Amino acid sequence: MKTVTGITLLLLGTVTVYGQKEDYPAPQPMTHEMTEFWTPQPKVVTPGKSNKKEFTAPPSDAIILFDGKDLSQWEKAPDKNVLVKGKDLSKFQSTEGSNAQWIVKDGVLTVNKQAGDIQTRQVFGDFQFHIEWRIPEGIKGESQLRGNSGVFLQGIYEVQILDSYNSVTYANGQAGSIYKQTAPLANAMNPPGEWNTYDIIYTAPTFKSDGTYRTRPVVTVLHNGILIQNNTQISGTTPYIGLPQVVEHGKGPVRLQAHADESAPVGFRNIWIREL
Repeated sequence: MKTVTGITLLLLGTVTVYGQKEDYPAPQPMTHEMTEFWTPQPKVVTPGKSNKKEFTAPPSDAIILFDGKDLSQWEKAPDKNVLVKGKDLSKFQSTEGSNAQWIVKDGVLTVNKQAGDIQTRQVFGDFQFHIEWRIPEGIKGESQLRGNSGVFLQGIYEVQILDSYNSVTYANGQAGSIYKQTAPLANAMNPPGEWNTYDIIYTAPTFKSDGTYRTRPVVTVLHNGILIQNNTQISGTTPYIGLPQVVEHGKGPVRLQAHADESAPVGFRNIWIREL
C-alpha cells in the first residue's frame, strides 16, 4: 500500500514512483479455499418422509430422461475442463456420440466413476427438471468426500449433490447449493439410504453482443419439497478453483457428475424434464 500526495494507491509488482523503483507484493495464486464460506450454516429442516420404493409418475408432457430401464437418453459427456482451457463452449456442449456407461440395475441408475460424467443427448433452454437421488446407506467420508455428485444446468451451472445429513462442509458447497456461489436456504437432507428429490425451475441467460450477460441465469430449487433456492441469480460458471466466469452459450444438456472421491457412488431414479 503506498500513499502519494494524499491518494492511497494499491500497487502490485515493481513500479516506478517519482523515478524510484518500488517492489510490491504480487497477487497470490487462487486456491479452492478462497471461494468457500463456512458460516452461516443453513438451518436444518426435516423433510416429510420419503417413500423408499415408489415415486410419483411424471406429468404427461414431460420428456422422460430415465425411467429405470435404460440410458438411451444419455451419452458420455465431454471433458468439463474445456471451460478452464478457454471460453469456447462449442465442444463442451456438442454431443460425443458415445453411449453413457453408468450402471442400471433394479430401476436405479448408479454413478460409474471410472466412466466419467454423462449428459442428456437433447439440449434445453428454460426448463423444469425433476430428479431423485440417494446417498448409499453406510456411506463413509467427510465434507466433500461423501456422496459427491451434481446436476449441471445447460452443462455449465452446478446444483450440488452431496450427503449433508449430519455432515458439515462449506455452506456454499453443501447439498442444494449453487456450487461455490449461493448456499441453500435450508438443509433439507434425508439420511443415507433414503431418497431425496430435486425440483429445479431454470431460466436460461441471454447475452449482449459483447458476450456478457444481458440477463443472468436464474434458478429455483425445491429439495424434498422445501424451497432452498428462491429465484437465485447465478453469477457464472461454477468452478472448484477460481471465480465465476461469464461464457456465452446457447441451449445445453443436463449433465450429471461422476465425482472422483472414493466414497460409495450416488444412485438416481425418476428423471424427467419439461421445456418451458
